[in-house]
Amino acid sequence: MKLEVVDLWAGTEGKTILKGLNLKVEEGEIHALMGPNGSGKSTAAYVIMGHPKYTVERGDVLLDGESILGLTPDQRAKKGLFLAFQYPIEISGVTMANFLRKAFLSLYGEEGKKVSPSEFHRRLVENFRILQLDESFTRRYLNEGFSGGEKKRSEIVQMLTLSPRIAILDETDSGLDIDSVKVVAAAVKKAVTERNVSVLVITHYARILNYLRPDYVHVMYDGRIVVSGGPELAEELERVGYKGIEERYLSS
Repeated sequence: MKLEVVDLWAGTEGKTILKGLNLKVEEGEIHALMGPNGSGKSTAAYVIMGHPKYTVERGDVLLDGESILGLTPDQRAKKGLFLAFQYPIEISGVTMANFLRKAFLSLYGEEGKKVSPSEFHRRLVENFRILQLDESFTRRYLNEGFSGGEKKRSEIVQMLTLSPRIAILDETDSGLDIDSVKVVAAAVKKAVTERNVSVLVITHYARILNYLRPDYVHVMYDGRIVVSGGPELAEELERVGYKGIEERYLSS
């Protein structure tokens, strides 16, 4: 599945945040979206996913050439989109297992019902183990009492369990220690190599990209991508900072 963002302008509360964003993610590719605070990275993720807070002023978001702007977030999810939140929410009274079973059945309908509860639980436990989280997490309420790192890893458990076609990871690496970054990166690469998932990872730092080795790196400024390249662009950014990138690519 291919994701394409075409000349996207969008904002909220009368303020335009995205100002002509263009991006194309082909099937099985890993893209990194970097940029300073306020450049529009998280807004891009929310607009692609259909968050009602944001208004699209012009442009389009396409999946395999078909516009999804008229679809609700759940309809976009059924098309194969997934968003891992920068700040995962807690839901008291809803266990991880029940939450993910309901989400799985909602996404896959009759096909999902062919996966028995016991088989689904087996898969879920395996995904928790991949993220180095104990089986007991399946019985805990969604993110309640989880550490920051556990919340971020549980988002990747959700990604593996729901098997999207395109996963957008909004600063999934923030708050993770070095070992957790390696675990998360390995799980994401597993989804790419074994399930041909496309990934757009939003991050401030090159650390997780050292393990993911993205196909493309994009740098955003003021609501648009100003420069794209390979992994070496993230390495350059790590050396010179956003100021150095601005001086090299935006000064004229």
